[in-house]
Amino acid sequence: MAGAPRTVLISGCSSGIGLELAVQLALDPRQRYQVVATMRDLGKKGMLEAAAGEALGKTLTVAQLDVCSDESVVQCLSCIPGGEVDVLVNNAGVGLLGPLEGLSIAAMQNVFDTNFFGAVRLVKAVLPAMKRRQRGHIVVVSSVMGLQGVVFNEVYAASKFALEGFFESLAIQLQQFNIFISLVEPGPVATDFEGKLLEQVSRAEFPGTDADTLRYFRDVYLPASRELFRSVGQSPQDVAQAIVKVIGSARPPLRRQTNARYTPLTALKAADPSGRLYVRIAHGLLFRWPRLLDLGLRCLACGCPGTRVWPR
Repeated sequence: MAGAPRTVLISGCSSGIGLELAVQLALDPRQRYQVVATMRDLGKKGMLEAAAGEALGKTLTVAQLDVCSDESVVQCLSCIPGGEVDVLVNNAGVGLLGPLEGLSIAAMQNVFDTNFFGAVRLVKAVLPAMKRRQRGHIVVVSSVMGLQGVVFNEVYAASKFALEGFFESLAIQLQQFNIFISLVEPGPVATDFEGKLLEQVSRAEFPGTDADTLRYFRDVYLPASRELFRSVGQSPQDVAQAIVKVIGSARPPLRRQTNARYTPLTALKAADPSGRLYVRIAHGLLFRWPRLLDLGLRCLACGCPGTRVWPR
């Protein structure tokens, strides 16, 4: 006899990975999950409700949640019977892109408030009940930028590095309570949001930034970034499928990278513990040998390294 459905609380479900994950879990043919799909602005719930179809109101409910607000977290959990969450998926996040000199401290703090402290706030809220029940699963949508720095993404990468360190440390303690943590690390994910962000920052002023850095950003980084998303970017559906497998696993992994085509790029850092190799090659490909970078991305796009060289 099948057990009762597990309650899954997901943050950031108005679009992208969160929306796709909520729908895939809610439409699980074995009906193993009761999904609480949340977002900060319920005015944006239309796409999720349309995608959920007949699951809406049955295996999927939509709720308001601002991960930056203690009051909002308490209110959201009060709507869940018993306030008990079996699986928490920390997906809500924001990006920040551009030359450091042109970014405000307030904008940087907003990234950490959402990406890092938002996840910590949710975990603090659900953890006591998980410990009492001696079971639970916390899934964190991190990034390969939590494993390696990427030029002009310093603040976003820093927020993901913080997540990696925090949850790896917490995982050691929580194993004693039969609570698992999984850090899911997508590479580039091709969404409308990413396309609009790249277009927006290409026209931004970034006051206080020197002319050379602006030129590197606009004429070197942005074209390379667009090509990276085009060549190795995953769809939100692909990433959501990987998370579904993590949630359904009897022995959830601590880390799960979702994009085998990106593996050669993350391997650069692992190949040299000093870090010099990754920095030299990343700098050279972007600033000295852009044609080689273009050729490498085209090679990655064909899938050869993922299927012939790099293990899955």
